[in-house]
Amino acid sequence: MIDKIEGYAYILGDYINTDDIVPTIALTLRDTTEMAKNTLKYLHPNFVGMVTKNNIIVAGENFGTGSSREEAVNVFKILGVKAIIAKSFARIYFRNLINLGIPGIQLNWDKKDFSQDDHLKITLNKGLIFNKTKNKEINFKKLPDFLTKILEDEGILNQLKKKLFKG
Repeated sequence: MIDKIEGYAYILGDYINTDDIVPTIALTLRDTTEMAKNTLKYLHPNFVGMVTKNNIIVAGENFGTGSSREEAVNVFKILGVKAIIAKSFARIYFRNLINLGIPGIQLNWDKKDFSQDDHLKITLNKGLIFNKTKNKEINFKKLPDFLTKILEDEGILNQLKKKLFKG
């Protein structure tokens, strides 16, 4: 179940757009694993080597601004990112996160709340992030039930398949 997510903070900055996440040169690659190897290539050259399947991205303002390309979410999914916490999201990017099964949490966080590699535990249904490293609880506005259901189904396509092939 997606309700409880545990991982380590990977801190990014403000105004990271979809071209920063997936550089244009990588969009022509047919192999999505190869595409993912270019994630944040110019903004954070060591990102792919440092991120693990246990990371939760903590970002600043207007994360995912730019085009509506799903590749900019899919690369994080391929790399195993468990959730993205941001001060704000571009609207379409946020919806793409949910549709592809990655929780997006909007939170006006402060530098005292998170540091690189802090051990985080997120409980979606309670709207709670527990920073184990800092022994600190941080509340966030819970996602609406219909979005949580999409996350529980691991994305909108899986949800539609379940509905179509039910019975």
